[in-house]
Amino acid sequence: MQPEAVRRAEHALGLEVRSWRRVVGGGYTHAEHWLLELADGRSLFAKAAVDRETADWLRTEERLYAAVGGRHAPRLVAAAEGVLLLEDLTDARWPPPWDAEGIDAVLATLGEVAATPAPTGLPRLGEAIDSGWRRVADDPARFLGLGLCSSAWLEAALPVLLAGDRDAPLAGGDLLHCDVRSDNLCLRGGRALLVDWNLACVGNGIFDVAFWLPSLVLEGGPPIEAVATRHPGVDACAGFVAGFFAARAGLPELPHAPRVRRFQRAQLEVALPWAVRTLRLPYDV
Repeated sequence: MQPEAVRRAEHALGLEVRSWRRVVGGGYTHAEHWLLELADGRSLFAKAAVDRETADWLRTEERLYAAVGGRHAPRLVAAAEGVLLLEDLTDARWPPPWDAEGIDAVLATLGEVAATPAPTGLPRLGEAIDSGWRRVADDPARFLGLGLCSSAWLEAALPVLLAGDRDAPLAGGDLLHCDVRSDNLCLRGGRALLVDWNLACVGNGIFDVAFWLPSLVLEGGPPIEAVATRHPGVDACAGFVAGFFAARAGLPELPHAPRVRRFQRAQLEVALPWAVRTLRLPYDV
């Protein structure tokens, strides 16, 4: 029996799907992913909604793929309610490992994405992501429970951390992917392609670079400073990036994505020392 996602794909394409295979990736979305073989011999990637939240995500992504697909993202082939059909990227390389060429390809793509006209109606970065350190200040127990600092250090550092959030250069008119990690990108033909655009927003394009760096370090990439020195403004986002993970890493696990909190903590363990260095806080986390 055909899965519902395959039936939707046939409706969107107007073609028979000859075979299908469920893809279990390394990402954190709970949407379904399928690799389809069509009657005309083509293979396509299908992303299907499983609830109202993922259906909303797909509607957002459809608009973004129409704007950036084919150059900065996979090409959108077709769409119907609850399903996106994208070009098959199984021939691409999905890092890690990282090398200088791959890192440069991602940075080039992020620069080009920032210069791409954003579709209307996207949220502003400062509205889409609020102050993580304000959340920590209002309820510090979960962050302190991670054991990364003492309550005395947090009390002394919070005014600086909150100021870092307030002063972060988030404003701008650039298109942002806003969730750059290795499971959301691949390398093909000397270029980086980004997938999973449901969190796209508008702001300062440098944020996409800053948000990517902690995970890049975790995956064997260079120290943050090796990239930050080439991109003025990245260091100014360090406190905000650390606050994002600080406010989330100690939250309860998500049933549909049980690895998220562990990965957020790992990113925090990179981002917090970066924030300490850039904000010149009197403590070596």
